[in-house]
Amino acid sequence: MKLDGSCHCGAVRFTVEAPHPVPYQRCYCSICRKTAGAGGFAINIGARADTLEVEGRDNISTYRSSEAMERTFCRTCGSALWGFAPDWPELIHPHASAIDTDLPVPPAHTHMMLASRANWAVPQVAPEDETFDAYPEESLAAWHERRGLSA
Repeated sequence: MKLDGSCHCGAVRFTVEAPHPVPYQRCYCSICRKTAGAGGFAINIGARADTLEVEGRDNISTYRSSEAMERTFCRTCGSALWGFAPDWPELIHPHASAIDTDLPVPPAHTHMMLASRANWAVPQVAPEDETFDAYPEESLAAWHERRGLSA
């Protein structure tokens, strides 16, 4: 699925192909909460890094939150745009909040990193949702495939 995304101020616009576009994961870790915000969690999508096209590249900055993750944001308005893990160079993880294209509505959510959530970030867990204190073993791709939702 082709996704169009942008920051809040419009200084950065991007497109990317996402074979795993359902925004089902809600990450409550302190890094996601503090860098991407809303609701105490961040939601990422699975996309192909080789399809990323960016307008306004001079308006982006990258924060390396750990050896395993680089987080890209607009240096003008601060909008979180995507995450990139050097260990998986073929993947990029746009933040659902930066996507302007209508996204599929997830049939269920995965609430992850609950052991590090802020006390005020109370998960709204539906009966069909899954919860994890840390990262789930199932990948974005496997979750989509199990449900027949890969694009």
